[in-house]
Amino acid sequence: MLQLLENKKSVSLKKTLTVSTPLRYLKGVGPRIADLFAKRNVHTLQDLVHWYPRGWRDQKMAHEFSHLSDGAYVIMYGTVKSKKILRLGARKRMYEVMIQTAGGVIACKYFHLPYRGYFDGIHLDQEVKISGRISYYRQYPELHHPDIFPFNEKESQEDQLIPLYTEMENISQHKIRKLIHLALETLKASPDFYDPLPEWLRDKYRLVPLLEAIQNLHQPDASLSQEYFTFCAPAQRRLIFEEFFFLQLYMTQKKASFKKEKSICIVNKNLLSAKLMKSLNFTLTNAQKKVVQEITQDLSYSSPMHRLVQGDVGSGKTIVAALAACQVIEAGYQCALMAPTEILAEQHYHHLRNLLNPLEVELALLTGKTKAKEKKLILEQLASGEIMFCIGTHALIQEAVKFHHLALVIVDEQHRFGAHQRSLLKEKGSYPHFLVMTATPIPRSLAMTFYGDLDISIIDEMPPGRQKIITRKTYLSRKSHVLHFLEEQIKKGRQAYIVYPLVEESEHIDLKNATQEYEKLKQTFPNFKIALLHGRMRIDEKQQIMSNFVAGDTQVLVSTTVIEVGVDVPNASVMVVENAERFGLSQLHQLRGRVGRGVHQSYCVLILGKGFSKEASLRMAMMEKTNDGFKVAEVDLELRGPGEFLGSRQSGLPEFKLANLVRDSQILKEAKTAATELITMDPLLKNPEHALLKKEMQKLSQVFLPG
Repeated sequence: MLQLLENKKSVSLKKTLTVSTPLRYLKGVGPRIADLFAKRNVHTLQDLVHWYPRGWRDQKMAHEFSHLSDGAYVIMYGTVKSKKILRLGARKRMYEVMIQTAGGVIACKYFHLPYRGYFDGIHLDQEVKISGRISYYRQYPELHHPDIFPFNEKESQEDQLIPLYTEMENISQHKIRKLIHLALETLKASPDFYDPLPEWLRDKYRLVPLLEAIQNLHQPDASLSQEYFTFCAPAQRRLIFEEFFFLQLYMTQKKASFKKEKSICIVNKNLLSAKLMKSLNFTLTNAQKKVVQEITQDLSYSSPMHRLVQGDVGSGKTIVAALAACQVIEAGYQCALMAPTEILAEQHYHHLRNLLNPLEVELALLTGKTKAKEKKLILEQLASGEIMFCIGTHALIQEAVKFHHLALVIVDEQHRFGAHQRSLLKEKGSYPHFLVMTATPIPRSLAMTFYGDLDISIIDEMPPGRQKIITRKTYLSRKSHVLHFLEEQIKKGRQAYIVYPLVEESEHIDLKNATQEYEKLKQTFPNFKIALLHGRMRIDEKQQIMSNFVAGDTQVLVSTTVIEVGVDVPNASVMVVENAERFGLSQLHQLRGRVGRGVHQSYCVLILGKGFSKEASLRMAMMEKTNDGFKVAEVDLELRGPGEFLGSRQSGLPEFKLANLVRDSQILKEAKTAATELITMDPLLKNPEHALLKKEMQKLSQVFLPG
């Protein structure tokens, strides 16, 4: 009787399984396995079928040693000849497994392991199958982070394309495949498993239905192995398109909502702008003129401007912002500029005051350091409209700050602020125009994806006469030559930075190194004024040290932190980066941008530590090759991928499971076109055939960044 009840319960449960059913109710799971999946953020049946393979292996495809080519994806058989752990510096390790194949030995290298116990599970003399992408180091082939499997002759002869999933403790690949297969079979009959993309859109962009795509991803056709390895299979294309499409749709809807807001139309004779242009001792570049025209056009509309201005270090973004402010101020309205740090806010204030004071424009600086009496007066004059342009830090978004009529908000280095902070500043006015500036070059595919709600302007031309920064890589063994060169530059009256990388886990090591270097330099150059800056100092200490350097009172600044973006020290002509291999390309480019801001020839010296990788060599070669930040950023994105490139800035945005901004840029363009087309056709997704799409967007809207 009890058995009968259990069977009935099982049948009843099977009938009620839906996409939102907790994973523990799937046959063969149970609480223990459900907990392991939960650690991977897989909680429901829908989560499980959307837990995509990390790769595939072709059971038939194997390659001969003599036919290996750089960049090719290969599968080979062999025997584990040796394994060892190599130390790369104080904290990093490289795990190396040497495999003896029929044609020769191939090195398998790991700079981080797939999971705990992976390396220990590989045994000497073990027969294995290896798969990965070939690269060459000193003319010898090697595989970086390949898959190594115990060799099973029976399995290897099967004509199959096997999906490979992220390894989990105590759950075999076979078990994972079996559970996903069961979940797929269950959800096929589920009424709430739907395809959110309308049929017309799937037809137009050649997309297979969702269920077919998911099923083929987990149970791929062996004849399409090459398509799966290169992410060109129809199933992959559908799911990549969908990942891009939903984000583009969100951004397009957000952008469309801005257009509905009513702002101030700024249309005047541009007399103030003309006066400013006349006072300059240089002419704008064509790129600057183009961006100014785009901003002028935006300001003339009744809907608020939302524009991102990208420009490499020294390309002249500040004068563009000043010309935009002139148009707003001439029309009788106020402007605000928010910078991420006090020293940057002060720098903007002094620069803009020199430009705008002769035009009788009242400016103010509001930061945490502003004295109470002065702050009270500034708040009164902002509220009355006497101050037309206020530059500041987070102090601008305090509740006590009231503007008489704020019509233009300018945010410098917006990635340093949260969405909430930006929106608080915008709320100081009634739908003010919004201008964002960044000196961080962003590849087009990234900008299209993560700044899709903004119109984008690029200043891709440097002012005439600006000297190229000479960049050279060198090694620890030649550090004495670097110090001799630095001494020569200081004696000529220049200033220099020496920067150490800061890795959070080993801050004490980096701080120790920088402190030791600081003490050595003081002994080596007793007549030089040398200062040390590190992350453990109080904010006011850091501000004072940077202010002394800006003022020229310090000749050499030794630092464990990345020097503030935008800090302008025209007399600084040397940037020395220690352990340069520990920085990404964009970081190195930003550091290089701290010099070369004056009339003197400037230099960037990259000192490589011990045990640097092939990728590090590629980064250094790129730095020596070009000063173009946009070219640097494109290569950096290819080398590191979008997640590492963006860092924590985009933590509020969903991570792509399959899509890759470099590899899939063409699909990204199609997804953006489709999203724009759809919103133009049906802005609120009211059409019945878009009901499922609207339902999916409502679910996803809480995932995306607000504001």
